[in-house]
Amino acid sequence: MRTVGLLCALGLCVLNVAFSVKICAFNVQSFGESKANNKKVMGILVKILSRCDLCLIQEVRDSKGRAIEALVKELNRFDKSNSYSHVESERLGKKSYKEQYVYVYRTNVLTVKEQFPKLEEEGTNFTQVFSREPFIVRFYSPSTLVKDLVLIGQHTSPKRAMVEMDQLYVVFKAISKKWKTENAMILGDLNAACGYVTVRGWRAVRLRSDGKFRWLIGDERDTTVREKTRCAYDRIIVRGREIISGIVPSSARPFNFKETFRLSEDEALAVSDHFPVEVDLKPNHQYHLRNEL
Repeated sequence: MRTVGLLCALGLCVLNVAFSVKICAFNVQSFGESKANNKKVMGILVKILSRCDLCLIQEVRDSKGRAIEALVKELNRFDKSNSYSHVESERLGKKSYKEQYVYVYRTNVLTVKEQFPKLEEEGTNFTQVFSREPFIVRFYSPSTLVKDLVLIGQHTSPKRAMVEMDQLYVVFKAISKKWKTENAMILGDLNAACGYVTVRGWRAVRLRSDGKFRWLIGDERDTTVREKTRCAYDRIIVRGREIISGIVPSSARPFNFKETFRLSEDEALAVSDHFPVEVDLKPNHQYHLRNEL
C-alpha cells in the first residue's frame, strides 16, 4: 500500500513537471538591433526563452521595433511545437532614454485578455512616481489551476528602487479595485538588493511589510551574471490565495544560463548581465485529461 502511494505521488510529480506553465522575467540589458543581429547572442536568447511559456522581457531599446519581431520569428522557427506571439508597452522614460516591456508568450498555452489602462489614482501621479510605469497585462491560462493571471511587470530605477517598489503596493490596490481580483504576480528587475536597498528602508516598503505578498525569489539568491556580484535584483512576488496555492513548490529560481550552456563570463555578458527568474504554475489535471481523451 505504501509502495502504491509512493508511485502515485511520484506520478503526480511527473505530471506537475510535464504540464506546468513556466512564467519568466528577463532583463536582457539594452536589447535592440545590435543584439538581434548577433547570431550567437540570438541563439542563446532563443534557447532561454523557449523554456518559458511566458516571459517578461525588460530593457528593450529599439525605436524601430525590429528586434522583438526578429526574436519572436526565431523562437517560432526554433520551437515548432509551440506558437509564439508578444504584447508590448509604449516606449517609456522621462527623458531621451526609453525602454519597453514586452511579454513573449505561447499562444497555444495563454491568451491575452486585456491590458490595464493608464495608471490613474486620485492624488497620485504615477508618471512622476515611476521612471517607467509598470506594464500590466491580464492573461487567461486554461491549463493551470489559476486561470486568471494578472502580471505586473516592472523595471525600477536603481536610484528610486525602494520608492518605486513601495508604490507597486498602490498599483496593486488600483488593479484589485478595477478588475475585482486579489490575485496578481509582480515580476521583473526591481533592483531589490545590494546598494539599492537598506535595512531601514525595507520597513517602509509595503510590498515587503505586508505579509500577504509572498516573495518567491529570496534575498539569498543571485540573479547577476558577474562572478564578483551576488545580488537578488530580479524578483517574483505573488499576492492572493488562488495564485499562491497554484505555484509549484520550490520552482521559483534564477536560471543560470551561463552554467547550463557552459558559457564564459564574457559570452554570458554579451547576452545580459542578469539571469532570468522563473516560477511554475500547477497544472489542472482535469483539463489535460479531457484534452487527452
